[in-house]
Amino acid sequence: MGKWSTKVRSLLKRFVLGLMLLASVLAPAAVNAMTVQPVVINLTTGGRGMTQVLTVTNNFSYPLAVELRVEELVIEASGLRSTGKDSGDLVIFPPTALIRPGQTQTFRVQYVGSQALARSKHFYVNVAQLPVKQQQGQSAVQVLYNFQVLASVSPAGTKPAVKVDRASIERTGDGKFVPAITFSNPSTAHGFIANGRIRIVQKDASGKELFRREMSAPEVQQVIGYGLMGAGQVRKVTLPIELPAGGGTVEALYTLVN
Repeated sequence: MGKWSTKVRSLLKRFVLGLMLLASVLAPAAVNAMTVQPVVINLTTGGRGMTQVLTVTNNFSYPLAVELRVEELVIEASGLRSTGKDSGDLVIFPPTALIRPGQTQTFRVQYVGSQALARSKHFYVNVAQLPVKQQQGQSAVQVLYNFQVLASVSPAGTKPAVKVDRASIERTGDGKFVPAITFSNPSTAHGFIANGRIRIVQKDASGKELFRREMSAPEVQQVIGYGLMGAGQVRKVTLPIELPAGGGTVEALYTLVN
């Protein structure tokens, strides 16, 4: 019994030491990183809106090498899908940079495609960290970061027209009732659901109000993200808001704020 207890204590000690070692290795990666701003870029086919600035800040204690690459996207019912190709409609200067610790590098993203754009186009600007030679004594294992910035281009002089088509009540897998809203954007310009506020009202069969919730634009963004609405797109969004009952009706009012 004593030998067994000694063996168990030894194994536990090794396990704890292993966790401590793992924490010491992972902690710097969790604390140090690079930051990219903004994460969403909106461009137009003409004028000043053809260009926007992207910044990358090096929060590491060593030089940060980055490369910016463009890939075109298509909007499908399930969301955005990458074509894996660079159409050449966007140019980035500089395409690569070596950023010193604590410094910020500015990149210019510019649309150079056709000005006779029929509808909005979308791209990912991939900000990829490149491996660098480690100094003597540093770990040879590197965790390379890759950020995807959504860049969208709309035809000059156009605006989105995001609106609610209908709202319904759906039941989740765990038995809760939640509102499902179908949005549409008949415009040739893309928009974002998070640029507006949403009011949810549920009524019973007699018309008595059972539930009311107003979500500001920042709250909408926190719940569903930016909510990209492509040109001519119809999109159904289920909100994680529990309704008091599964019967009656639910109404959704969407109001653009910017």
